[in-house]
Amino acid sequence: MAKWASIALIVCSTLAWSQSAPSSSAVAPTGALTSGTDRQIMALQNHVKQVPGDYAGYDQLGAAFFQKARETGDIEYFNLAEQTLNRSLQLVPQDFRAAEPLVHMASVYMGEHRFSEALSYSQKAMAVGAGSLAAFAIEGDAYTDMGEYEQAAAAYSTLEKLGQATSSPLALSYMLDSRIAYLSFLNGDSAKAIQLMNRAIAAGRQSNVPRENLAWLYFETGERYFQTGDLANADLAYRAGIAADPNHYRSLAGLAKVRAAQQQWEASIELYQQSLAIIPFPAYAAELGDVYKRIGKLAEAQQQYDLVEYIGHLSKLNQVLANRELALFYADHEIKLPEALQLARKELEVRHDIYTWDTLAWVLFKSGQLQQAADAMQKALQLHTNDSLLLFHAGMIYQRLGDHIAEDLLKRTLTTNPYFHVLYADVANQTLENIAPSKGGDLRSNNAHR
Repeated sequence: MAKWASIALIVCSTLAWSQSAPSSSAVAPTGALTSGTDRQIMALQNHVKQVPGDYAGYDQLGAAFFQKARETGDIEYFNLAEQTLNRSLQLVPQDFRAAEPLVHMASVYMGEHRFSEALSYSQKAMAVGAGSLAAFAIEGDAYTDMGEYEQAAAAYSTLEKLGQATSSPLALSYMLDSRIAYLSFLNGDSAKAIQLMNRAIAAGRQSNVPRENLAWLYFETGERYFQTGDLANADLAYRAGIAADPNHYRSLAGLAKVRAAQQQWEASIELYQQSLAIIPFPAYAAELGDVYKRIGKLAEAQQQYDLVEYIGHLSKLNQVLANRELALFYADHEIKLPEALQLARKELEVRHDIYTWDTLAWVLFKSGQLQQAADAMQKALQLHTNDSLLLFHAGMIYQRLGDHIAEDLLKRTLTTNPYFHVLYADVANQTLENIAPSKGGDLRSNNAHR
């Protein structure tokens, strides 16, 4: 009980933004309305009070609540966005004018990992005949997260064809390139993914998109660079994300990951702490715990690990959003494995993309169900994705099964990114040495820190 009391004290400071949950009449405590999104929300709230029958006003307010959810990570804004957009859909004529609120509702459902509903609403938006490019974009996004990659590519192809006929090249590039980049990465083409992400950034900058949206593009680009082991360009991308939006917790955590790879431990810890102070995302608390563990600060590491579980169980929606992260966390630390398996299988009901199959495979591996783990891992490897953590999981599973492919997978892990994980990089090297001592040696020795 004392342990959880101490965790509650830790989390109070990092969850300050959720202590005054926004209501339908006020979005933040007095004096906190400092961002452009806050001002937009307040203006739109005043507008719909004055013109309660304006469906477009409710639509814009719902979209602003969703943007605020993106910026803060406060899940209450998802609820407000959904309620407000439902009101817009009750008021809007059932013709082409319904497309915008339908698209915005689809975006909210994507944010809540309600992928089937996001798909349904995006397709409803298409059906009203407004020619909404965003509807095809969200359809592709939903299919991607659900692991229906061919359908996703088809949706993006339609988006490209329609966009070439109806949109400016700049707007189309911003909407499409980052999406195609992710599919390219999944299909093993990291170079193309990076090229497309840089194009999306250029389009976003010229289009003056909201700063959080631009920071997200930089963050995703940093992820692609990091996954190729290019620390220098990952560093630049993450720092550009922070410059675009100093509160972008993902970019701060990305830069923390680079500092850990460079063995700049104190800098890494400070950056993770900054990220968690903005939004206490469970995966980043786990990464900070791993940094502490790497440098021998085991008490501090355990404090972060305890925090992961606490955050993950704060609310019903948190439990949905963190299913995969919690399952991986439990597997990594070999705790609560039956619960981890339940979480992974529950996630598989919602989406069967390669990362959910990877999560299930890793949990099965840690649970001693080796053949089932290998079967799940085959699905995770189906696209030949160059992700070192995924390859590491595969290598460890096949090594335990005594399959010779393990050596190739672990070599590919370290060749792709020798800094892929603050703890597991050493495990991969040691396992390789145990497999083939005559071919041994630390593969990272040929890769200077960039």
